[in-house]
Amino acid sequence: MGPKKKGKKEGEKKKKLTKSERLKLQQEEEERRLKEEEEARLKAEREAAEKLEREQVEKRKWEELVEKDQLRRTEEFEELFLLEKCFIDAEKWKKEVRNLSKWFHYIKCDGSPDPSVAPEMNTFISLWKEKENEDIDAVIKQSKLVLEQASSFGDTDSGNMEMIIKDENVTLYVWANLKKNPKYKTIKFGDTDIGFTIPKLLASSDTAVRIFHTNYDHISPLSVVPRPVKTEIIDAIIEDFTNIETTQEEAVPQEGSEEVAEEQELEIVPTVPEGEVKMEESTLFIRQSNLSVSKEEVESKKEEPVVKRSKKEQILPGPVETIPEVPQAEVPTDEEVVDLKGFTPLGGIYHLNILQLPPQAKQIKGWTIVEVSPSLPPLPEQEEASLDKKKKLISGGLQKFVYPPEHTDDNPESENHHKPIEFVITINRNVVFFEKPMMARWDTEGKAWRTDGFISLYYDMAERNISFSLETVYPVTLIQDNHIHMPYESWELRPVGDNEVILNVTTTFTDIDIHVKDSQCMLAAVEVGENYELSHLLKKWMNISSLIIAMKQTGLNIFPSEYSGAYVAVNDKDPLVEMKTYRQMALLASSFSFCWSKWNQACGPQNVILKVGELLKKEYVEDDEWSIYMYNGERAQKLKINESSNTFSGELEEHTELHSTLYHMIKDFASKEAMEKIRNSNYLFVDAVCKLLLSVRVLTYS
Repeated sequence: MGPKKKGKKEGEKKKKLTKSERLKLQQEEEERRLKEEEEARLKAEREAAEKLEREQVEKRKWEELVEKDQLRRTEEFEELFLLEKCFIDAEKWKKEVRNLSKWFHYIKCDGSPDPSVAPEMNTFISLWKEKENEDIDAVIKQSKLVLEQASSFGDTDSGNMEMIIKDENVTLYVWANLKKNPKYKTIKFGDTDIGFTIPKLLASSDTAVRIFHTNYDHISPLSVVPRPVKTEIIDAIIEDFTNIETTQEEAVPQEGSEEVAEEQELEIVPTVPEGEVKMEESTLFIRQSNLSVSKEEVESKKEEPVVKRSKKEQILPGPVETIPEVPQAEVPTDEEVVDLKGFTPLGGIYHLNILQLPPQAKQIKGWTIVEVSPSLPPLPEQEEASLDKKKKLISGGLQKFVYPPEHTDDNPESENHHKPIEFVITINRNVVFFEKPMMARWDTEGKAWRTDGFISLYYDMAERNISFSLETVYPVTLIQDNHIHMPYESWELRPVGDNEVILNVTTTFTDIDIHVKDSQCMLAAVEVGENYELSHLLKKWMNISSLIIAMKQTGLNIFPSEYSGAYVAVNDKDPLVEMKTYRQMALLASSFSFCWSKWNQACGPQNVILKVGELLKKEYVEDDEWSIYMYNGERAQKLKINESSNTFSGELEEHTELHSTLYHMIKDFASKEAMEKIRNSNYLFVDAVCKLLLSVRVLTYS
């Protein structure tokens, strides 16, 4: 049988709608749409009303918190002022130590000048310039004596003389070409890798090579450190608190505060050697430069009638406009000239000299014949030749060997190309280079370091050797970026005992721990590998100024200078807010750990954000125990966000209040044991922690 036929067509299954039915459906859809729109409108109005109500509630709550904060503001400032007297006590103690040092210096009577007395320093510097450095001069004279008697120290194999003379700060490598055998062109001093390769012309001449290495830099021009203008810093801080009162008078006389402020400002320049001035200028950069408030402004504010001030005026010790901007670094126009604000010589100076070998003693029939300089005055026709010869003399009375030879009519071959001189030097193991260093030569005429003139450079960082070639010789050095460790990746300040903290700074290349105990500091740990010898620095207690100098000279520079902002992408912060934060962190450092927060970059220049956690018995603060605090110099608050939040929000943590200082904000959540430990902190310890934070500036350079 064939297939059955379909009973009905598909079109017949669906009944066709009439016009009235279509109109009815359209009407129902319109009513449904209007109903949905009405419900959406009512919902939006309801949400807007709820939002407005919440905002009003939050506004009333905020106003209540602000009003409560205003009521206790004076009381909190008074308490903070009493606590911050520890900084004044520390300055008084330092003044007493300086006075005692002056007395010991006076009774010692050794002829050395008092750094705080300008006439004595000027006299000393003038006399010092007229007199050569005794250590260097003694070594140079010793090298002259060695070369004059080189034939007595000749090597049995090559017949030439090699000698190493070493002192605590200088090392002298001397080679004398006695046999003039071109076969011996490559020289290596003893068991060291230091040596050179000379061209055939030098190998067959009466020449000597001297490599004089000093562990310090005595060539680079010192940066001018102007005498700081009297800024009345302590007066400004006292004014911050006393201007709020209407009738009370604090027991801090102005003369005393001015004296402390002057001592605080002049602490670096007059009381440390000139070499330390360059290093120390970054230590109190904020207080000396960015936080200056003129005496006239402070005096004018004292004469004004006491009125209720705005919120901004109640905190800042002077108008914001009075804070000078960070000076711009003047970059040299010549690209080959080393900018000493951005780079620094590291590892000392290598003085390279090609010398004319002095006449050697000869043994003839039992007689020792030595050529000596004539004692009679030169004839008139000999004076001109004598002047030319004097120009070729270097320190120590030795004569330079001119290479490449000067072009003269009698010596036409001097126009031909002469092979360069190749040197190999070894980097000291007490200096750390985290990247391949640059080589620089000293330009005597331009009084600057230059990176040109090197024909070839080869680095063997595993063996810490550097080989290079020069057409002629210069003093050379290694150059490292001053800001190689900036900005920091993270930091943490944590207590480790009574009046003891450790500041950990993590950079791109290493991890650095600085230990502070009472008024002393030391480099507790640093990750640099096993190829370095840092016994001169590790675990050595010293004051903060000495530590900064020692770390910079080692290559561990985490101390920004006043020009660092021009070389590093910094997280710029208001210097007044930054300074106040460091002071209050130092007050709390005995019981609380402070740490870097990623939200510090998102809160703007007028605010600082950091993580805080109480740390008394454990070694570290657990991740879930950190709290986020924001401070703008006039108000501190605990935030609801944490480090794992997706977006930044300034919303307050529930059941928290506002405070005028970071100290009192953290105090709300501190235990009695923690506060007792803070109150018993040594004032020298608090001052040392504050100085360290001001030197490293973790809030801006991380």
